[in-house]
Amino acid sequence: MWESRRLAGFLVLSVALACAGCNALLLPASGPNAAIIDSGAAWNGPPYGLVKLTPKTVGILEEYGPRTLSATFGDRRPPPEIRFGIGDVIGVTIFEAAAGGLFIPSEAGVRPGNFVTLPNQPIDTKGMISVPYAGLVPAAGKTPAEVEQIIVDRIKNRAIEPQVVVALATQNTSLISIVGEVNASVVTGRLPAEPAGEKVLDYITRAGGPKDQGQDTWVVLERHGRRASVPFGALIYEPGNNIWAWPGDTIYLYKEPQTFLAFGATGQQGQLPFSAGVNSSAWRMTLAEGVAAAGGLIDVQADPGSVFLYRREPRELAERLGVDCSKMDGPTVPVIYSVSFADPAGYFLATRVQMRNKDVLFAANAQSVDITKFTTFLNALISVPNNVAFTGANIEAWRIDSHIR
Repeated sequence: MWESRRLAGFLVLSVALACAGCNALLLPASGPNAAIIDSGAAWNGPPYGLVKLTPKTVGILEEYGPRTLSATFGDRRPPPEIRFGIGDVIGVTIFEAAAGGLFIPSEAGVRPGNFVTLPNQPIDTKGMISVPYAGLVPAAGKTPAEVEQIIVDRIKNRAIEPQVVVALATQNTSLISIVGEVNASVVTGRLPAEPAGEKVLDYITRAGGPKDQGQDTWVVLERHGRRASVPFGALIYEPGNNIWAWPGDTIYLYKEPQTFLAFGATGQQGQLPFSAGVNSSAWRMTLAEGVAAAGGLIDVQADPGSVFLYRREPRELAERLGVDCSKMDGPTVPVIYSVSFADPAGYFLATRVQMRNKDVLFAANAQSVDITKFTTFLNALISVPNNVAFTGANIEAWRIDSHIR
């Protein structure tokens, strides 16, 4: 029996050493041990920062928030005044104070007004329009008032107190493109910018609105080579995201349900949607709601003090959270948030942390589960030589008994 126990101990030690050399675990598990995560050790992947959820860190997360349209584009002022562009069709009307001037003949005193309206004309590829006695007038990139003043300056010495009105007849530039999951049958995909200015949600409404209720719809705004995306619900419930749309913007709506991954000692593992209940999607979800959607923590398996949230955060935010980013490259940094549901206050903190699309949620096993696994494994190793010894003793007893008979 003693030799059997020595053999079992040797086997356990051999397996443990072999596993240590290949970054493998001795015992089966659904993920890393909480102690390994807390140590900050990464066997093959990139280094990560470990952040404990406290009122202070949660406050920083709330202050920074997810990447929003207002944070990306910054300028919250209304769009600039609309300017003419190449291809716009404009009309020019010239008024004189009395007949007998440059455009109004003397015998026209009985006409209803001393003005002349020129035929509408497009701005040519050189950005010019043609006005009699004023020549080629630059119009592209200018406002109506600026074009009016140029024409007045050129004819004021020949016309009688001239005044000019320049109006946009057909707007072919200063457009805002709306594409994707919208009811595009209502209007074309390119909408003219309004002189008074409108916000992103206004243009989506003019395009017919999203095709469904919008819980799974994302809105992408592209402007001058910069791009940002937010859930459609963020435009409704967070008015700061509903910024002014500028001429030349592209607004793209697409449908992609937000999901997160759940692993470890949760009631359900796999890819799960942001949910507001059975068969109901949501555009946002808190960490507490995410744990609940994953079936909660398994009572006989989970360590409530070791629930982790994996995501990549902007470097600036990670540094504010106290993460040492000196060994991490790139604009985003891997961060693991740790929350304890063994602490009653942990539930309050979890209700303040917003989940993000493609987050990873992991609940570690309790230490007693690993101990139970190890003792089961050890008993299995010990039982093998014991069974062999017992079988050998039975054979020897049978042999001796056969000789006696």
